[in-house]
Amino acid sequence: MVKQVSTIQLIDAPHIADGGVLEIETLWQNNDPYDPNTDTVALLCHPNPLHGGTMTNKVVSTMWRFARDAGYHVVRFNFRGVGQSSGVHDYAKGEVIDGLTVLQWIAEHSNAEQLWLGGFSFGGYVVSRIAEQLTLSPHVWGLDNFEIDKIALIAPSVVNNDTTHLTLPTEKCFVIYGDDDEVVNPTAINEFAQRMQIDYQIMEGAGHFFHKRLTDLKQLLIKNC
Repeated sequence: MVKQVSTIQLIDAPHIADGGVLEIETLWQNNDPYDPNTDTVALLCHPNPLHGGTMTNKVVSTMWRFARDAGYHVVRFNFRGVGQSSGVHDYAKGEVIDGLTVLQWIAEHSNAEQLWLGGFSFGGYVVSRIAEQLTLSPHVWGLDNFEIDKIALIAPSVVNNDTTHLTLPTEKCFVIYGDDDEVVNPTAINEFAQRMQIDYQIMEGAGHFFHKRLTDLKQLLIKNC
């Protein structure tokens, strides 16, 4: 059995600044981005960097392990201004472009055509906006060849970010959150999911960061795969 090896690298991000870069970590099944038996890539987005969020966040890492074990290629990245990524925080607008830029890079460096999109907290909101762009105007970004498989919104930040006019392929989405979430009001997440007609699972007794519940979280990801 081939040992899966992940790689951290910097990719060009001229949308941030001349010479701008984004820090990404990739794991290719069989260590081959063109593996003929793998057509799905998971793109993962991390929580708010203003509160310490990075691509190595434990919830993001749980999604990473789920995607790896499901046989997907996996890519996570640091938003602008985080880690080695250039720029400064842009309150979601620029971070959506960051994600689309990473997808453009994936399209150029792999044969993946199916997308599993996952985001936690602030990253959940960003992922929803990335999915919206892929749904409404993929040609603008040169991403016509991608088809969304699933969109996982984990305790998405729907209080501080406006979702009023959000457009999503809701049949491909699911929401997971804890009923003891101390960061994003659980009632607000529930109302968002019901308004958007998105399937949702409530983890009883779980807080925002799913402390001591990450194994349960992974099981719910598998259930929704």
